[in-house]
Amino acid sequence: MPDIALPSDASALASAAFGARPGLFPLPLAGDPVASWHRAVALGGQGRYSAARAELTRLRRATGPGGALASLATSTEASLLRQLGRHREASVLDGRAVAALAGAPADCPWAVEAHCDALTGLAADALGCGRLRLAARLLDRCAARLDEAGGVHPEAFRRQRVRLHWVTAETALASGDFATARRHSAAAAAGAERSGSVRHLIKSDLLQAASWTGESDPTPARDLCLDVLDRSTAHGLVPLRWAASMLWDGLGGGDAARRVRDESAALIVRRGGRFATIRA
Repeated sequence: MPDIALPSDASALASAAFGARPGLFPLPLAGDPVASWHRAVALGGQGRYSAARAELTRLRRATGPGGALASLATSTEASLLRQLGRHREASVLDGRAVAALAGAPADCPWAVEAHCDALTGLAADALGCGRLRLAARLLDRCAARLDEAGGVHPEAFRRQRVRLHWVTAETALASGDFATARRHSAAAAAGAERSGSVRHLIKSDLLQAASWTGESDPTPARDLCLDVLDRSTAHGLVPLRWAASMLWDGLGGGDAARRVRDESAALIVRRGGRFATIRA
């Protein structure tokens, strides 16, 4: 079960978004725009879609349409859509996230973070629409942006590098390149562990499990998938729990996997998530 607490400091929201307490709920109110963004990220990670969208609306009212935080808010909303399979809608928002950075100083760390979030988001959107070459080009742009900024801020952008590894691994999986997927998912897991982000480590391990499905022995993939399922359940990370159950089903989880999948999907819908409509 997620933690039940109501601390009042902004550090709790940062920890819930990108740290050791992703299941923290209820969350304290945000006292500034950065804390508001952290609050929205944490709510989205827990699958509380309506609450996350409401927080992002408050954030955009505070920031206006331009700047790094406005861009981060927009790409965060795009990520909520992407979790639900709504990649085309997400791509519109990720494009707006890039546009919001017009005029931002190129060496501003927040602008680099926001630009990379938008680029990896656009790459994931393209991947979800079956446009693997476009996804690869966008990932190259993100990598170049990080390399350029790394000389100025060498210890920064760990989160952006983890995200870059995620989408690179996903793109490799879509093309059947399991070796590349294993390499990048392992790098993402290492980066997430160094940063102390529980949620990012769980997602990285889910990608590692998926990358191991290319092996003849399904046991390592299944074991790590079930471990991810346990950890996502323990921390109240419903979207990751749903994704892990889908992988488990593909690995032969049968009725048990489908029960978890359906329970998680129903909870997502109750919390304001709307899955993409699949057209024949």
